[in-house]
Amino acid sequence: MALSDVSRGAAWLLGFPLILLLAAVAAVAMFVPALHALVNDDHTISRSFAYSGFMGLVVIGLIAMAMNGSHRRVTSDLGNLLSLCLAFILLPVFLAIPFYEGLRTTTFLNAYFEMVSSFTTTGATLFEKPGRLADSLHLWRGMVGWFGGLLMWIAASAVLAPLALGGFEVTAAAEPGQGTIGGLDRFQRAGTDRRLAQVTWELAPLFAGLTGALWLMLVLGGDRPTVALIHAMSTMSTSGISSIGGVQNAGSGVGGEVVIFFFMMFALSRLTFSSDTASAARAGLLSDPEFRIGLLLVIGVPLLLFARHWIGALEVAEGEDLPSAFGALWGGMFSVLSFLSTTGFESAYWDSARDWSGLATPGLILMGLSLVGGGVATTAGGVKLLRVYALYLNGQREMERLVHPSSIGLSGARTRRLRRQGAFVAWVFFMLFALSLALVTVVLAGLGMGFEQSMILAISALSTTGPLTQVAGSAPIPLLMMAPAAKLVFCAAMVLGRLETLAIIALFNPGLWRD
Repeated sequence: MALSDVSRGAAWLLGFPLILLLAAVAAVAMFVPALHALVNDDHTISRSFAYSGFMGLVVIGLIAMAMNGSHRRVTSDLGNLLSLCLAFILLPVFLAIPFYEGLRTTTFLNAYFEMVSSFTTTGATLFEKPGRLADSLHLWRGMVGWFGGLLMWIAASAVLAPLALGGFEVTAAAEPGQGTIGGLDRFQRAGTDRRLAQVTWELAPLFAGLTGALWLMLVLGGDRPTVALIHAMSTMSTSGISSIGGVQNAGSGVGGEVVIFFFMMFALSRLTFSSDTASAARAGLLSDPEFRIGLLLVIGVPLLLFARHWIGALEVAEGEDLPSAFGALWGGMFSVLSFLSTTGFESAYWDSARDWSGLATPGLILMGLSLVGGGVATTAGGVKLLRVYALYLNGQREMERLVHPSSIGLSGARTRRLRRQGAFVAWVFFMLFALSLALVTVVLAGLGMGFEQSMILAISALSTTGPLTQVAGSAPIPLLMMAPAAKLVFCAAMVLGRLETLAIIALFNPGLWRD
């Protein structure tokens, strides 16, 4: 009887709009920084979060009561995609209220910017100086980023995979955005909510468990508990949020970087933590092309930077060769994986890697890595490694045909489809991404930003790698000094980068609006 009551309760909750459920979760989560601020005797911040959470629950409860018995949620996959899009746009308004009331020295637009940046796991911040925000506000930023990462983990399986979006279009047989459109769709909609609940039940404990394990390791390594928790949440969500200006300033030192390094590998492939999607058709993690390409970049790029020391005939004092070499190699590996996963943490030895290589503009390498991005159905942004792999297979085959025009490919049907239809869809996405990049760059330049700054901001937003704004250019970009219109454009670009252009185009499917 108890189990049936739980099932009925879950079914009743899933009948409400997704954005309402997310708002309820956000309202409950507000009591965590409220308690944290209360323990630290910061009563202003504590009240702002407690009152916002309580009033949010009251308003959400009234809306639920008004809808009870008469509501019928549109449970199609496209309907869930629309709810996901609205969540990234509208939910930060609610999330920004306690942040704005607790800080009291900024505008609501700046608070909204911070919440959009955190919720999309971009991690760009208007407050570069860590001391500007109290620990409780940093904790809220980290929590919002963590929930945004968890939401993308769940949405990948429950929303994007059935629609052949988010990278799944490369391997799926259906057209992007129409994975569930068909004659039997009206009879299959009952499974959409059930799938969403099942994926949440399976992935949420895993996501929380991994975060807790990383937090414990960082605390044992010497980090303060709050700092360790924020870094753990930021690593798992690839948001790159930090309360102390980055992991290079953490008390755990190189040991903490090593632990974070291995946890960032969860952003290289879905197979590192789950096999619940179509991307898991290959057997074994080492057989996954995304993971192999990611490892190739993580190892290859630092080695090239390392070898350039001798190629460029740079000079270093003899006594500093060995420790400087190891520091440069580690700094390169950590930073490459960090920006490839679109986390954006910078190693304490990145300066050593840059000096060792002798490159004047290492930020260009970091931007390129962020554009490539991590694995499909992970929290990483960017173009995604699977699309790069599809284009690589297509290019390899075309070069073979140039040498042997009558040759026949010897690979299986899956690989043939990946290098033909998959490569075509990947190329379409590349073009849409390039057009989005050009559009955002031009708009930001038109709003008064310099060309270099506009380009960095556009890449940072579309790849969801906020720390690029501080390390990619010749000087950090003062985001706080941007015009209000430029901040709104940057917010829109962050949402576009999180959901991807193909998903936005899928929202114009007539079937969604007919329903």
